[in-house]
Amino acid sequence: MKSIERRAREAGPNATRRARAADLMANHPFRWAFIAALGVIVAIGIVSAILSISGVVFSVFAAVFITLGLDPLVRWFQRRGMKRGLAIVTVIVLFVLVIAGMLWLVLPLVIGQAVTFVQSLPDMLANLQSQEWYQEAVSGTGGVLGTIYAWVTDTLSDPSFWATVGGGALNIGVAIVGGISSAFFIFILTIYFTATLDASKAAIYTLIAASHRERVVGYAERIMQNVGRYLSGMVILAFFNAVYSLILLSLVGVPFALVISVAAFFITLIPLIGTVLTTIVMTLLSLFVSPVSAVIVLVAMLVYMQVEAYILTPKVMSKAVQVPGSIVLIAALAGGTLAGLPGALVAIPVAAGILLIIKEVVVPKKALS
Repeated sequence: MKSIERRAREAGPNATRRARAADLMANHPFRWAFIAALGVIVAIGIVSAILSISGVVFSVFAAVFITLGLDPLVRWFQRRGMKRGLAIVTVIVLFVLVIAGMLWLVLPLVIGQAVTFVQSLPDMLANLQSQEWYQEAVSGTGGVLGTIYAWVTDTLSDPSFWATVGGGALNIGVAIVGGISSAFFIFILTIYFTATLDASKAAIYTLIAASHRERVVGYAERIMQNVGRYLSGMVILAFFNAVYSLILLSLVGVPFALVISVAAFFITLIPLIGTVLTTIVMTLLSLFVSPVSAVIVLVAMLVYMQVEAYILTPKVMSKAVQVPGSIVLIAALAGGTLAGLPGALVAIPVAAGILLIIKEVVVPKKALS
């Protein structure tokens, strides 16, 4: 045994540790089992602790992503001659003004239209049923469309359905209160992270070994800049989509256009599939007005999708890392499964960062090996 340990020490510290571990497993199995069980218990405790504060962790990550999305705007002001401190203050003031404007102007209108939409839904469904084209479609499909319509109306008018979806009135109230508190927490954290981004990054970089610090810092800065450009670009594209949707729906006479366009803004933050989803929903809602309105909305949105894909996206996202469509779908599905719509939104920038690491670190290493 001594000769084995002596040879292990001569081979290096890693071999010595492996030899000691093998000796512990062979000669002291109960001690090894106790240490392994203690490690499992500690791991379970850490996971349980993380899960218990998952809301806080998500809020922190959300604030970090928003901060990275605001950082390109800070750099834009710097390129226009502003000092970084003044640029940061300007961006924070603009961010506060935008949030305050949304809460003061947009949010009351959206809530009012949403309540009116829910109250008007039975009348809208009845009006749809009385339209001539709908009756012709029902007769043309042999009653299948009427059966589907009856199922949809019965489901929407069933209070138990909404109780199941919302988890009950108490759970809905708790979710609203929790959402408001989380949003306020994210808002405060975003302001703090934006003001202290450089100092925070410098403090984290000191934890990296000096021999690897320069390389790691270079990659980290590139990843954060690309993720920031990606996030800010997606917000700009979603804003264009929401404004276009609001104008289009208002022109064709679709009611509650503001609510639909605000929902479109958040949904189209998910690239590739967000615009498709909003197009489908907007087309279906336009049927409440008339088939002609639905066709106009569908054609107009298809035209916009082409403009967005070939003109807007290349200009807005030219400096951001490009994510293949298949990765977008996989990341959005995985993030949506884990954390709903916010998870789907966060998953795309995470995928972009991973792709950049693979491109800049893994692939060059493989090329040299």
